Amino acid sequence: MEITASLVKELRERSGAGMMECKKALAENGGDIEAAMEHLRKTGLAKADKKAGRVAAEGRIAMAAEGGRAVLVEVNSETDFVAKDGNFVAFADAVAQVALASGAADVEALKAVKLGEVSVEEARALLIAKIGENVQVRRMARVDGGHNVGAYIHGGRIGVLVELKGGDAELARGIAMHVAAMNPPYMTAAQVPAEFLAKEKEIELAKMSDKDRAKPADILEKIISGKVAKIVNENTLTGQPYVMDTNMTVEAALKAGGAEMVSMTRLAVGEGIEKVVEDYAAEVAKAMAV
Repeated sequence: MEITASLVKELRERSGAGMMECKKALAENGGDIEAAMEHLRKTGLAKADKKAGRVAAEGRIAMAAEGGRAVLVEVNSETDFVAKDGNFVAFADAVAQVALASGAADVEALKAVKLGEVSVEEARALLIAKIGENVQVRRMARVDGGHNVGAYIHGGRIGVLVELKGGDAELARGIAMHVAAMNPPYMTAAQVPAEFLAKEKEIELAKMSDKDRAKPADILEKIISGKVAKIVNENTLTGQPYVMDTNMTVEAALKAGGAEMVSMTRLAVGEGIEKVVEDYAAEVAKAMAV
């Protein structure tokens, strides 16, 4: 069977693979587009398996939102160059869209969701075969409580979901931008662990002079409690000065907008992944010594 340009074009559109890969797959399968599609999926998975051990700490945070529902998905690549590639960006955005539409609860469930004619996992494998780098769908987060949702992406590398009871879209987005910028470890003072408070009290007491430590116990407690309260405010969303209006705290902004926090999620590309630091000078020296 003749391998026509239109046949190659159709397979390329269905698989997302490169033109030469599609032409080769069709040639090896007698022009049978279904067999060629299966061939591409199998070879893609094989290539994906070979690259699975390579560190993928770059990438993109993609978002999809509709009404009171939203998702964030982290898709990783090995290099920042590939993270900006149009094929990679399109894949990440498409995964976020199907994550929202499918209601998938976690990444494992998401991998089985259909993305066009293939699953997300198969589409990932085909993308690896096309771009030549390890690609991983690493994390996802979703909110679907029907509350007021603020979803914000900063530069494709930081994604935030904020869920408010009450308020409006402008406030929700503002709080999401604050979380992206300030990265508060805790949402409210009530969520700060007792171990954190105990350690900060210990540190503040150690920093005090002998003269201050000699003060009556009740006075000493007030001094230390005041210092720890300041630290708690610095580490909680509601206690921080609001980036959109630093004359008030986030708590005050929420109160003024008739809202209260329900949840917050912040994802940053590659956080928690140990990156490989290449020492090219040492690598060249080693090669020359052989």
